[in-house]
Amino acid sequence: MHTDDRPAAPRRRGRLALAVSVLGELLITAGLVLGLFVVYSLWWTNVIADRRADRQGDKVRDQWAHAAPGPGALDTKDGIGFLHVPAMRNGEILVKKGASTDVLNDGVAGYYTDPVKATLPMTGKDGNFSLAAHRDGHGAKFHNIDKIEKGDPIVFETRDKWYVYKVYDILPQTSKFDVKVLSQVPKESGVAKPGHYITLTTCTPVYTSRYRYVVWGELVRVAEVDAKRTPPEELR
Repeated sequence: MHTDDRPAAPRRRGRLALAVSVLGELLITAGLVLGLFVVYSLWWTNVIADRRADRQGDKVRDQWAHAAPGPGALDTKDGIGFLHVPAMRNGEILVKKGASTDVLNDGVAGYYTDPVKATLPMTGKDGNFSLAAHRDGHGAKFHNIDKIEKGDPIVFETRDKWYVYKVYDILPQTSKFDVKVLSQVPKESGVAKPGHYITLTTCTPVYTSRYRYVVWGELVRVAEVDAKRTPPEELR
């Protein structure tokens, strides 16, 4: 007797269609999860970090406002001052001690204590005031570092003084292990003698941490802070 096997084909096609449908739904779900993660990483962490940085910055300014006149001991717990870089168009940036992820995730810039110790400008000593901040997520304070050009000002504000630097060299990409860029005399920037330098570092390319972007500046003048905290002309 002849057996007709043709009805089996639709059943096989039905199972295949079901498998494709399930796979499609899984891919859509995975895409949504990935999209939410990107939103969290690149937007929500910025919101949270900016809020923390604002609170910490307000605390520092409140301490300054109630401090006794004249120079006092440097307190590095809450922050040592504010960085202003007009070319980056992101307002003031609180500067704190340390360049670890734990510090930078609060939406601030941090000065290096390791592997090379930064020289703070308030000491008056020759050296390199080397700083780091995130480029994406967690405040992304150095996101627009690529907008900085040679000759641009970088201003560091403390309770008593404005330290005005002028950018003289830029290194768009170097190894994240290149600690020479943080040297007290950063010879990779073309200088050979001790001086008062500032170095800004962050990750590059955007959205990766593969390399480092470096900007160097040199101190050109120091201005006293007046009673109204009038900013120097470079910030007006």
